[in-house]
Amino acid sequence: MVKLNKIYTRTGDDGTTALVSGPRRAKHDLRVESYGTVDETNSAIGVARLHTSDLTELDAMLFRIQNDLFDLGADLATPDTGEVLSYEPLRIVEAQVTRVENEIDALNADLPALTSFVLPGGTPAAAYLHLARTISRRAERQMVELALIEGETVSPAALKYINRLSDFLFVAARSANDATKAEMPDILWVPGQNR
Repeated sequence: MVKLNKIYTRTGDDGTTALVSGPRRAKHDLRVESYGTVDETNSAIGVARLHTSDLTELDAMLFRIQNDLFDLGADLATPDTGEVLSYEPLRIVEAQVTRVENEIDALNADLPALTSFVLPGGTPAAAYLHLARTISRRAERQMVELALIEGETVSPAALKYINRLSDFLFVAARSANDATKAEMPDILWVPGQNR
């Protein structure tokens, strides 16, 4: 159980932060950047959810995603070093990836086929979901780069999860626009329109 009584500790005043497993890293360390960008994604989804309360099923999916993103942050903040820990570290598992895939399929089943790329926008919910999607893509790029560094680990399930997340957010944005299609349908890219 997490218990936070004191918010500031002053231990980060030197430009470092502690990983869950104890070691300190520079605040610009790629692992810290990765879980920081996952947190940024979560915050963007929180803003999107200000506009999804009337989209009950989608809002429930986004709430589950937000909880998963804290799991992902904990996973990234506890690198698997092979060291025996006194606790079971929280890890993203395949079941979470599968659930996101199933939710993508459920949302996408009711959407019209695309005839062009979609420009970010439409309803406020869709616009914020597109923003969250692009932030999650940045997190994915950072996590992939981290996984390629010798001595660093990122679990395959965590990499799958962050990859599926951007797909989910794309379909979620389309779903948010489709739910109000009379007012704000997807905005389609028209190649070369302004030449």
